[in-house]
This record gives sequence, C-alpha cells and structure tokens, in this order.
Amino acid sequence: MSSASDYPSAVNELIEHLRRLPGIGRRSAERMALALIKFPAGELELFGETIKQIPETIGSCEICGNLTGRGEKCPICNSPRRDESVICVVEDFTRINAIEKSGSYNGLYHVLGGRISPLDDEYESSLHIASLEKRLENGNIKELILALGGDIESRATAIYLARKFEDKVEKITKLAQGLPAGADLSYADSATISAALNNRNLL
Repeated sequence: MSSASDYPSAVNELIEHLRRLPGIGRRSAERMALALIKFPAGELELFGETIKQIPETIGSCEICGNLTGRGEKCPICNSPRRDESVICVVEDFTRINAIEKSGSYNGLYHVLGGRISPLDDEYESSLHIASLEKRLENGNIKELILALGGDIESRATAIYLARKFEDKVEKITKLAQGLPAGADLSYADSATISAALNNRNLL
C-alpha cells in the first residue's frame, strides 16, 4: 500500500486539499488525486478554471441567502408560483436542496448562515437574523418554519428566533419528530423530510 512518502510533494499537497472536502478521508482523497492526474491536460485546465471562477460566478441570493449566480436572485425567490406567506428558516443553503427534493414545501426560504454557538464563536450578530427581521416587517409572512438541526445549539437558536419573532408572524412552527436527534437535514431522506414538514408543530 502506498504511503504519503511514496508520492511527490505536489501530489501530497493535492491530496491534502481534497481531504478538506466534507466526507472525504485520506484514502478517498488519494484516489481522487490519482484520478485527476490521469485526466488529459485540457480537461484539467478546464476543471481548474471552473474552480478558480467560483468566487466570481457563484454567490448568495440577495433575498434569502440561497446558492445562486453572482448578483442574481435565486430561482425560488424569482418564482411566481411559490407561497410568499411562508418562510422556512434553515441553517445552511445545503438544507434547501434536501427540502426541495421532498416535494412537500412550496414557500420561501431564509438561510441563517449557521446557528448560535458561543463555543464556535457564532453569535446572533454573525447570523442573517437582521435580514430575516426585515423580511417580516411588511406583515405578509403568516408562518415561520424553523427547520433547524436537532443538536443543542440548533434547538437554542430555534427558541431564540421563536421568542424574537413571536409578535411578527401569526404562527411559528418547527419540524415534527421523525428526524433523528442531532441529524443533519441535508442527509435525511425525502420521505422523512416530507413527514416532518407535513406534521410540523407550533413552537
């Protein structure tokens, strides 16, 4: 079996970069690096250029924070078919795709950008709470769904938001039980998310 010392330093550097991707361990990163090395030079150049352009081509929706083209509103905020009276609050834009796949939600979203976690230096001021409050000011939002994680920090964040906005919307709900405690919504199957949305509870 090959070890790090068997590869040139440039290969080891590539492996270490790939290890930073979520869910990628040393062996997976090594296989990916060796596969990339086998790519034709033209494909590698195109691949590298695509990665290089990420900061210029991909950004966050100016309304909800969802992933979209740089300087653009996301397709969900642009769609006239979405229910504009409901906002589903998520910690990260990756949760939006998981909920959309369930086919059980047709409202809007708001990406917090994290959760309140003092140990990780994440406080209210570092989250997109002020922009959420601004969206609630016109009184058009009737329900706020807090689709946050199941760990302690996420539950504390949900309670904080519920108390902060209880006078600004008619109803504040959370996803029903069924999602495993501490589970990441991004990895839940569509049926589980659908059940959690359809049976959501008042906070």
